[in-house]
Amino acid sequence: MRICVGSKNKVKLESVKEVIQDYDFLKGAEVIGLDVPSDISEQPLSLSETIQGAKNRAKAAFQDCNYSIGMESGFMKVPEARTDYMEQTVCVIYDGNEFHIGFGPSFECPQKVMDLILTKGYDLNQACKELGLTDKDKIGGEEGIVGLLTKGRISRKNYTKPAIIMALIHLEI
Repeated sequence: MRICVGSKNKVKLESVKEVIQDYDFLKGAEVIGLDVPSDISEQPLSLSETIQGAKNRAKAAFQDCNYSIGMESGFMKVPEARTDYMEQTVCVIYDGNEFHIGFGPSFECPQKVMDLILTKGYDLNQACKELGLTDKDKIGGEEGIVGLLTKGRISRKNYTKPAIIMALIHLEI
């Protein structure tokens, strides 16, 4: 059994490796990370675009494997949210014929972060660095914005796992 993940991000790869251990039909599968494009904007600002990016990654990663996985984080408009947007992680599993989609938890970013994203065109990494929330250029491969905002109460890895679990529902039934 071989699973290709459309990313070399260590957090995403570790998330997949840990989650599949709870599934008899996937346990012991070889997990390979592939550097594939999402073919969407650097900072998705809609649920549709975020899903499309995850689908694009999953399809591009389907190379000599049983399943491929694409994950993408982005923002979605939520009418009752104070900033009008919530951050969302989407996981898409591709079996060669069909896509299986799962969402993880979501949260509102602080207004000052969203202002930089919406008015200056920054991505999440740039906005967090500009505001002094981090000194790192890429937070997604480490604690992620969720780790920064929760002061380590939830890691990006643990934030990502529910999306994978939700996408696996249709493969297990």
